[in-house]
Amino acid sequence: MTARALMIMGTGSDVGKSLIVAGLARAFANRGLKVAPFKPQNMSNNAAVATDGGEIGRAQALQARAARRPAVTAMNPVLLKPEKETGSQVVVRGQRIGSMSARDYFARRAALMPDVLAAFHELAADNDLVIVEGAGSASEINLRQGDLANFGFAQAAGVPVVLAGDIHRGGVIAALVGTFAVIDAADANLVVGTLINKFHGDPELFASGRAMIAERTGRPCLGVISHFDLAHRLPAEDVLALEAPAESTGDMLIAVPRLARIANFDDLDPLKREPGVRLRIVQSGEPLPRDARLVILPGSKATRADLDFFRQQGWDIDLAAHIRAGGHVLGLCGGYQMLGRSVADPGGVEGEPGTSPGLGHLAVDTVLEGQKQLRSEAARDAVSGLPLTGYHMHMGVTRGEDAARPFAHVAGAPEGARSANGRVMGTYLHGLFAADAFRRDFLGRLGIATDPALDFEADIEATLDALAGHIAAHVDLDALLDLAREPRE
Repeated sequence: MTARALMIMGTGSDVGKSLIVAGLARAFANRGLKVAPFKPQNMSNNAAVATDGGEIGRAQALQARAARRPAVTAMNPVLLKPEKETGSQVVVRGQRIGSMSARDYFARRAALMPDVLAAFHELAADNDLVIVEGAGSASEINLRQGDLANFGFAQAAGVPVVLAGDIHRGGVIAALVGTFAVIDAADANLVVGTLINKFHGDPELFASGRAMIAERTGRPCLGVISHFDLAHRLPAEDVLALEAPAESTGDMLIAVPRLARIANFDDLDPLKREPGVRLRIVQSGEPLPRDARLVILPGSKATRADLDFFRQQGWDIDLAAHIRAGGHVLGLCGGYQMLGRSVADPGGVEGEPGTSPGLGHLAVDTVLEGQKQLRSEAARDAVSGLPLTGYHMHMGVTRGEDAARPFAHVAGAPEGARSANGRVMGTYLHGLFAADAFRRDFLGRLGIATDPALDFEADIEATLDALAGHIAAHVDLDALLDLAREPRE
């Protein structure tokens, strides 16, 4: 094995680990290195379909793209997809193995370490550098026993660690120094340096802070990374991004109710870039705005539970009023299922077996059963005939009269449904708005202005290049590469 590896851990969630890894992956790939991202365990309902047929966290798919590598399931061998407050669907090497309560998962997770290490060594055997991303906080010593995500993995694989802190949230010196104060000495010995992220202003003003961190931790501070202004152009994985999102400033409002178990919300990213779109994430306790031109019901990890949540917010009443007033609705995946007459779960795929009444705006019915469908798709819009790309990531089958008016065609077969008047639509296709011509046509039919020059995929590539340059300007990449080392067999 000739690959070297380095792990980026954080003092907490949302300190920017995913973006740092993506930026480093592109920066080292630009130097001619064969780079692979790796996250041993991730928790996210924002997932992507890998090229080998399974699903991984959206951030690892973006990091693979940054490294100019195909996304494969080895890059995120354990993915937890929350279905309820106390439990998650467990995905191992891209495939669902079942659902577990948090208590059961923590009791059993150590048994997954062989799967994690096998995936890691698979990548290490085929790359020059593996950049590993930790999860949450490195200082959660109450979760250390059986850990797969942070020091448990780093110790098992013998991977050196760089600890990153977020200065924007305040207390970064205490967060970094405090991490060393609470973790075991053996874990601390794996830490080879620190990073400061999300700095606003002149980084040189933090020179004394860097010196203090280095003195207190005994590790070099390898860089102070300024806030990356273009971060909003890249897919966000953490649902925290939806807590207080910046509302785009176009004239026409598209409203998206934030479901309790919202999934794959990066479907919305291309819409934010269009000049005529004012995208609003409607939070719990807020009504659906009456002036919305379009309401999008997003994907959900637990459709029946989110149907209950939707009604608890009174959004079912708001949505019916929106439709009566001539408004348009698009349901994506779980949102499509919710728009139908019923959602049945006879086998308890998402929870207790049973059937829930749908919102009744599409004449279709859904049965949740069978193997999860995970595949990339090339499709055509049924109205315009324009090509679009997307992916399926769902369990269940939806059938009914409105499916005779499909949203799209996949390999010539009908997909999705439309109401008789065409104002209520549903599809299982995720990622469809990344297709520029289709997006412009779809929004144009709603009277929403678009940018004819916007190339969404090219924009992602340009943003990753900018991120790599940004990281390289603030971090000693040669020092980082020198600190990476060949992992343990």
